[in-house]
Amino acid sequence: MSLEELYRYINWRMDPKDERARERFEGIEEFFESLHWLPRNGRVLDLCAGTGIAGVALAKATGAKLLTVLDARSDDLELAREWLKIAGINPELQTIQGDAREVSKLVGEHDVAVLWGYTMPHFDPFDAVRLFANVALVLGDKGVFIIEDMDRVYWILYRAGYREFLVEGRREDYTIASMHEGYNFERGTFKRGYYILPGFKKIGGVDVHYWDIATQLAIGSVFFEEYGVIRREEHGRSWAGDVLYFMGPRKSTAREITTPAGDTS
Repeated sequence: MSLEELYRYINWRMDPKDERARERFEGIEEFFESLHWLPRNGRVLDLCAGTGIAGVALAKATGAKLLTVLDARSDDLELAREWLKIAGINPELQTIQGDAREVSKLVGEHDVAVLWGYTMPHFDPFDAVRLFANVALVLGDKGVFIIEDMDRVYWILYRAGYREFLVEGRREDYTIASMHEGYNFERGTFKRGYYILPGFKKIGGVDVHYWDIATQLAIGSVFFEEYGVIRREEHGRSWAGDVLYFMGPRKSTAREITTPAGDTS
């Protein structure tokens, strides 16, 4: 089963019709408004965008003239237009179904790229290198890359302890649970199977890598001149987690990673 089918069962609070999602949108927008160093009146790229909730919030907060929303799943992308109506803004909108790890082949130059919603576990360490390199290539010389995440090594592997069986969420008529189903030593990923209860019907499987903040900053430092993190405790906003930021892309380094061996063009 695809991620698209799996996500139909899991509510990520990003549907414009969902009142809690609208509250989340307002919180994300408020957080971005507090970042006075973000480029203004520019071009926003929302990666793994879903419905574009974060990209639209960022576009409104910065007065963006262009918003590009990109996701591997196609169903939700058109809902970005609904978020634009809710936000009361009308930037040029591009919707692209594609792989964030290949984004430099799919879009032109942007000023800000955002990966919001705790998405990094979907990228293993090799994927992350490709992701950072590709984002560096699509940003302008003063471009900014923003990631919302949490330190899973601390919170999951230390504070809570890794759970072989875990309830992921409850809805009115069903519960979603995940189970440990394997580990890939070469990719550093845990395999989790997702099941719907009652009935214990499998609805999907996902390979995840449990990132810590320091490793993401270290990888980002290879591809960007400046980097840092705004901890949730620092910004104090309930609708945002830890926020990593990277500025000043090192394009020559990124090209070395993304150019196939033997290609001298």
